[in-house]
Amino acid sequence: MSPVLRFLIRRIGFFALTFVVFTLVIFTLPRAIPGNPLSTLLSQLFQQAQANPELIRAVYKRLMDEFGVGKPLHEQFLLFISRTLKGDLGTSIAFYPRKVADIVFAYLPWSLGLLIPAVLTSWIIGNMLGALAGYKRTTALDNAMLPAFLTLSQTPYYWLAMIFLYIFAVNLGWLPIGGAYSSGRIPKLTLDFIVDMLRHYVLPYLSILLSSMGGWAIGMRSMVIYELGSDYVDYADSLGLSDSKILRYVFKNSMLPQVTGLALNFGSILGGSLITELVFNYPGTGFLLFRAISTLDYPLIQGVFMLLISTLLLANLIVDFVYAYIDPRIRTGYIGE
Repeated sequence: MSPVLRFLIRRIGFFALTFVVFTLVIFTLPRAIPGNPLSTLLSQLFQQAQANPELIRAVYKRLMDEFGVGKPLHEQFLLFISRTLKGDLGTSIAFYPRKVADIVFAYLPWSLGLLIPAVLTSWIIGNMLGALAGYKRTTALDNAMLPAFLTLSQTPYYWLAMIFLYIFAVNLGWLPIGGAYSSGRIPKLTLDFIVDMLRHYVLPYLSILLSSMGGWAIGMRSMVIYELGSDYVDYADSLGLSDSKILRYVFKNSMLPQVTGLALNFGSILGGSLITELVFNYPGTGFLLFRAISTLDYPLIQGVFMLLISTLLLANLIVDFVYAYIDPRIRTGYIGE
């Protein structure tokens, strides 16, 4: 068996175990929140059927059976697992009787359309600027860029979002206050709607991009400085290799931890995305998750987290394939032996 295949099999096994553990955590945590998840739904039904106690009891019993709330925890967990394996994430309590999968997939494109471009752009720009700062270390350029990187890296997503919202939307009025598109519009593939959507997109996109870019730049700058002091750089320089060729090797080696960090960043950025979506009232999965938690919607909480965890693990698995491709130590079996 080749070293790359052994490496990937180990990683797939690790991700499978991680998925099982996360599934148990996703099931347990919502049920640790005090309160009756059916209280809001039942109160609405009671108000509509106050004159018919028999109907109230029948509806209550049917809902308890449907959501499995009255069953022991181990039975609820087995029901959750069996439904999940069939692709059924259940029925939402807050949006009853809509299915969780339908709700999540309606909100998911908005989050992916916001997160993926913002994260990838910040990663590319941050790494390029960090490599430039590391190469130009101790110069005036580096002295100007490093404080900016440090400031951006310590700036919370939601704080930057609120600053942008106040300056560009409330004070100057250049951009909309919130939402993904103007109220009353119907999403459709027209130039007018796309322009309107992009105007709503700018502020949440920039708040995520700028606040995460500084961390990438600092990490890349440190790695470039470390690699420039390595023995292979001195050896290559003594052989008379050009600076451009040496820098290509330095950049490639410095990128290895940054590639791994990219997948991990998709997980850590979800918290910032959630609050950013709340600040801008952006209809993504973060906004949906907040509503699910506030209404104790067990199936919806589980459905959103299952999707997010699956996406995160898949992103890490893809990065591992990329890592195995760009790192020759994995291909030769140097790592993991």
